[in-house]
Amino acid sequence: QVQLQESGPGLVKPSQTLSLTCAVSGASIAMNYYYWSWIRQPPGKGLEWIGYIAYSGSTYYSPSLERRTSISRDTSKNQFTLQLSSVTPEDTAVYYCARVYGGEFAYWGQGTQVTVSS
Repeated sequence: QVQLQESGPGLVKPSQTLSLTCAVSGASIAMNYYYWSWIRQPPGKGLEWIGYIAYSGSTYYSPSLERRTSISRDTSKNQFTLQLSSVTPEDTAVYYCARVYGGEFAYWGQGTQVTVSS
């Protein structure tokens, strides 16, 4: 069974870099045709897709966040990481990682709350 678990600081100061890790079990992040994605949900708003890292290691980001976003991976630990720079209070959200296959977001982590505040 595929499981994803987000981890990282729950509080980040404005202008700093938010860094979250998603640990994956039950599937290799290098397995063909799987995409590993980050999504967030600000309070009172809908889900917002942030970006993904593919099985090949290539990345693709939401155009609205691309300038501040970096997703990387550590295949030896079977985990992938989100970095979002220059955060503001508008980046406060529940952050999720998910596995995508055939366009379907089939497996999700439980989510982690990140608050941007001084």
